[in-house]
Amino acid sequence: MRAEADPEFAAVAERIHANVGRQGFMNLVGAELSELSRGTCTIAVERRPELLQQHGFFHGGVTAFLVDNATTIAAATSRGQPALTAEYKLNLLSPAVGEKLICRARVIKPGRQVSVVAADVFCVSDGVEKHTATALASIAMLSEDVAAQTKSPAA
Repeated sequence: MRAEADPEFAAVAERIHANVGRQGFMNLVGAELSELSRGTCTIAVERRPELLQQHGFFHGGVTAFLVDNATTIAAATSRGQPALTAEYKLNLLSPAVGEKLICRARVIKPGRQVSVVAADVFCVSDGVEKHTATALASIAMLSEDVAAQTKSPAA
């Protein structure tokens, strides 16, 4: 369901886009929130030398970051409430070589306290996607009052 078709989701999407824009690490990595709908999130990052390990592959930390962020954002879209990663299991399937990494996350089971979210990471080479990682995450869903208590003075 797209934001245009669901006015309630449009407000959630707007809030998520604003929050993502304030994430310093997202900006440092150069990642972009490319798709957002109820229960799903896609984040992509272009290849840059700073994101590669010694063999020229995307560093596993970049893959882990994409999974961490995309699964949390996907969970937040389900009910429109703030979320934090509680844990995730990441399987690196093959070296991430190519021009871009794309992480697609989807909520498997939304919950009031914990949501379960799956993610798949693909590396794009010459327009062809190769599956390079898969993950399953438990995302802690926060109440608005708890989220307000955790905000820094600069937020």
